[in-house]
Amino acid sequence: MGKKRVNRMQGSGVDSGKRDRALSKIAKRKLESAVLYIESTFNNTKLTLTDETGATVMWSSAGALGFTGNRKATPFAAAKVGEVVGEKASVVGVKEAKVFIKGVGAGRESALRAFAGKGIQVSAIHDVTPVPHNGPRPPKPRRV
Repeated sequence: MGKKRVNRMQGSGVDSGKRDRALSKIAKRKLESAVLYIESTFNNTKLTLTDETGATVMWSSAGALGFTGNRKATPFAAAKVGEVVGEKASVVGVKEAKVFIKGVGAGRESALRAFAGKGIQVSAIHDVTPVPHNGPRPPKPRRV
């Protein structure tokens, strides 16, 4: 049988091993300016940092940091993801970033605030959430 291994979560909800692993994977290139894409859904928050041409340099999500279930969709989890990506970006040398926000989840603002709190200048914020022009097709009329 052997001893059962149990993952211990700290009080903050972030698995420290996963956070350290996320911070250890840092790109080797140096960037001055970057583009940050924030995708905030009802279930998760994902951040992707790219260079000016759109090539992905680094990314992280609430699920990748060890949040599970309903906790992935919270503003707190989004703030932790923003902090991790902000730390990685500052190590790479990013000074300013353009931000594109997509989605209607709870972590939109908190992820951006945590990212900007790491000393990176945010030059522009664009909301690229898709909006339906006409919506889905209505149901057929009921026959009685």
